[in-house]
Amino acid sequence: MDTLSFKTISANKATVNKEWVVVDATGQTLGRLCSKVAKLLRGKYKPSFTPHVDCGDNVIVINAEKIVLTGNKWDGRVYLRYTGYPGGQREFTPSDLMSKGADRLFRKVVKGMLPKNRLGAKILKNLYVYEGGEHQHEAQQPKTIDINQYK
Repeated sequence: MDTLSFKTISANKATVNKEWVVVDATGQTLGRLCSKVAKLLRGKYKPSFTPHVDCGDNVIVINAEKIVLTGNKWDGRVYLRYTGYPGGQREFTPSDLMSKGADRLFRKVVKGMLPKNRLGAKILKNLYVYEGGEHQHEAQQPKTIDINQYK
């Protein structure tokens, strides 16, 4: 057997196959849904996954206001940020972010699950979150997927 015939295929910007998918967040748990969305954005479910290339799909999340958090996490979980000034530590909860828009909560959670570099920032731009059941991306002909079939 000729072992030189096996070559690892590395995807690049020209050969990557990006799709548009719609995910319904109704009744889903926030962390479990966002981890699957982060994998879709990154392209980990594809056989042509390449770590240093944006080979993931464009993900549209609808019905984001119907997300579920178990227990007392709406007010018990605390996120921190620091302004850079003395005494500038600010804290906020998921209910605070949700009151400003479900987009902020989803982006915060998904951003923590992506790489902390320029590629992660670029991948996060492929996430579109809508609170209602409609979205404005019909021209891209997205396909609706059942997120529960992914691990």
